[in-house]
Amino acid sequence: MLRVLFAGTPEFAVPTLEALFHDPHIYVEYVLTQPDRPRGRGQYLSESAVKKYALESGIPLRQPDTLRDPSEIQWIKEKNFDAMVVVAYGQILTAEILESPKLGCLNVHASLLPRWRGAAPLQRSIEAGDSVTGVTIMLMDEGLDTGPILARVSIAITNQTTAAELHDQLAELGGPLLVKTLRQRAVSNRQLVQQPVIGITYAQKISTQHACIQWNKERCQVMRQIHAFNPIPGAFTFAGSSRIKIFSVREAKGSAPAAGWLWKENRKILVSTQTGNLEVLECQLPGGKRLVPAQISSHQSAPWLEPTELMEQSG
Repeated sequence: MLRVLFAGTPEFAVPTLEALFHDPHIYVEYVLTQPDRPRGRGQYLSESAVKKYALESGIPLRQPDTLRDPSEIQWIKEKNFDAMVVVAYGQILTAEILESPKLGCLNVHASLLPRWRGAAPLQRSIEAGDSVTGVTIMLMDEGLDTGPILARVSIAITNQTTAAELHDQLAELGGPLLVKTLRQRAVSNRQLVQQPVIGITYAQKISTQHACIQWNKERCQVMRQIHAFNPIPGAFTFAGSSRIKIFSVREAKGSAPAAGWLWKENRKILVSTQTGNLEVLECQLPGGKRLVPAQISSHQSAPWLEPTELMEQSG
């Protein structure tokens, strides 16, 4: 029975924790997750998705403020775990921690390394127009996603793939792959595969400004930008002073005299780019809920009731 320390925080990490928890040859002895954080308008303390799963499953839980605390490092070393599994934990591991487990620290990363090291591989792979991405199981070292590759699995990206969909697909792929890799590592001293030095890219952390839609670009680029930031932070544009979020689009026939015009035509909501039109499939008006096609076309106070020029900022 492999004794495992699991470290993770968001929803993406839960399927891997679940796969470990249900494997008969693995014992998840403890779970580490980030401390509860204030969220929302009321700033109420919110538990992480991993914490909720650990509590529901009866797995002992720890929420250290930092793993640089000497007492936390000593606790991990004294436990002498067989392996540590890290999935979007959100804290830096020191060399002492990385070297402590017998089989090392294994990480589930949402890209085909060395492409898209860093914070936002899901969004950046869609935004860049990649046709394929996947999950990499990596043996962690002190660098930023630079450790040896233990296993990989790939998945296609289409022009309709959103970050929300890709998140769920890769999360489900990561769990079984990690379990299989961990069990193989326990019985085999397979030679490690170092990451190639060619093809390295970095997935810059997402900020709101990256999600402001630039309509004067080619249609495929605009489509990718919109789908890359669905659901967070949500690609947006301005109709006058109204900030509109757009979550999903598809190619539409016809063209407009200029990019950045929004209008209603035959019960469809269309918007123009530099090289063609897009149909809006899901959007959100200020203060409202997400609208799907039937709701969009019947909305009585939306800006698309008359042809409207869109802007990158209000006013």
